[in-house]
Amino acid sequence: MENKHSILEMDYIERQERIALKNCGLIDPERIEEYIRYEGYQALAKAILKLGPEGVIEEIEASGLRGRGGAGFPTGRKWRSGYLAKGGEKFIICNADEGDPGAFMDRSILEGDPHSVIEAMTIAGYAIGASKGFIYVRAEYPIAVKRLQIAIDQAHGMGFLGRDIFGSGFEFDIELRLGAGAFVCGEAKALIASIEGKRGMPTPKPPRTNDKGLWGKPTILNNVETFANVPPIIRKGSGWYAGIGSEKSKGTKVFALGGKINRTGLVEIPIGTPLREVIYDIGGGIPDNKKFKAVQTGGPSGGCIPKEHLDVKIDYESLQEIGSMMGSGGMIVMDEDNCMVDIARFFLEFSVEESCGKCTPCREGTKKMLSILDKIASGEGVMEDLDYLQSLGNVIKETSLCGLGKTAPNPVLSTLKYFRDEYEAHVKDKTCPAGVCQALLEYYITEKCIGCGACKRVCPVNCISGEKKQLHTIDPVACIRCGACQEACPVDAIIKR
Repeated sequence: MENKHSILEMDYIERQERIALKNCGLIDPERIEEYIRYEGYQALAKAILKLGPEGVIEEIEASGLRGRGGAGFPTGRKWRSGYLAKGGEKFIICNADEGDPGAFMDRSILEGDPHSVIEAMTIAGYAIGASKGFIYVRAEYPIAVKRLQIAIDQAHGMGFLGRDIFGSGFEFDIELRLGAGAFVCGEAKALIASIEGKRGMPTPKPPRTNDKGLWGKPTILNNVETFANVPPIIRKGSGWYAGIGSEKSKGTKVFALGGKINRTGLVEIPIGTPLREVIYDIGGGIPDNKKFKAVQTGGPSGGCIPKEHLDVKIDYESLQEIGSMMGSGGMIVMDEDNCMVDIARFFLEFSVEESCGKCTPCREGTKKMLSILDKIASGEGVMEDLDYLQSLGNVIKETSLCGLGKTAPNPVLSTLKYFRDEYEAHVKDKTCPAGVCQALLEYYITEKCIGCGACKRVCPVNCISGEKKQLHTIDPVACIRCGACQEACPVDAIIKR
């Protein structure tokens, strides 16, 4: 009889379609020979010896590849603008500054298949006429940094980087730059400022980085997953890639599936796959038979999608229509025990901390939104606060300087839209339906109490009274709602509501 666990794992893998993650776990990332064995650097050879710069750009355009960093801008159009940009020196940048909580898509590719990124950047350099590339990678990814440097050195040794690649006269080199942990440096202009040795802060557009980027030179910037799709497109042809995905969004997308889900991890699926299939067929559903409540896509800048939209197709346009976004690929599942006010507060708090502070709407507006959420979660909110959150969030989206501020209100706005009843319960009834917001909870001891005294012994404020083998009680005024008593009770006699 076949092992049940192995069947589940087969189902988990077989429902995926791996392109960006194709080599991860299959090859030794520190041996260039293994990458070459699995068709490595064939795309670079085809690009230089057969297609030429125009041909490469035409293939990328025809493939329909869109940027996987969040915005979904057509990659071929971006490369063509770099190709047509005036000026001698040009640059290629790989954005490997993966900062979303719970996201590790880029990390997996960098650690498991670093040569795919190096090959793709070299192809991009050839296509636009650049001779220098930079990989801006998080310093918190030491294994990725180590393997990238090994891969760069090996590519030099084999002649895939450096001077006169494939005898064509084309030269290209790559350097690593370590990020300092600032989430805002995932934004193109802030990242470029950081590479230049300046504080990582965005600047107004125009000019676009395609025209005036690194050191004022034309610069093409894509993220890790976008680059990882390039070699197979060039190798197999744009028609193959365009046949995967949806009408407007081609290819696959890698997601970091986490939260209240039975099978967590990286999944790569064709774009256009229904959300329900990812959560229930690939992810195995919600643990302990709990009810699905929402899923957050797009990281701290995304929105919370409720159960009525479980059948939405995962593509750029469909997610935007319901108030969320593709983002770089975070996907956090929530169940009935999650409080949506608390979830919105958690993600907004992250954005407040990571704001560079340059523009007033993001610097001050997000702080004000967070203070209102704190007020609501503590039971001091009024109904006018909900309308204020809505209007303030919309203003911040419209007036912030960069993508961080423009998307920071999304978790609040989406939860207000789909879970307004929870907000109203916090404001009107002074209760948290999910039993999460501590200030709105009260702990009770039920008739199941056996009088063992376990709760009394762990209470830090001595607010529980009762004789041995008699029903105990909790003083609601003295209780600090720490939950220690509930955890200590051996018969589950303590409830919170």
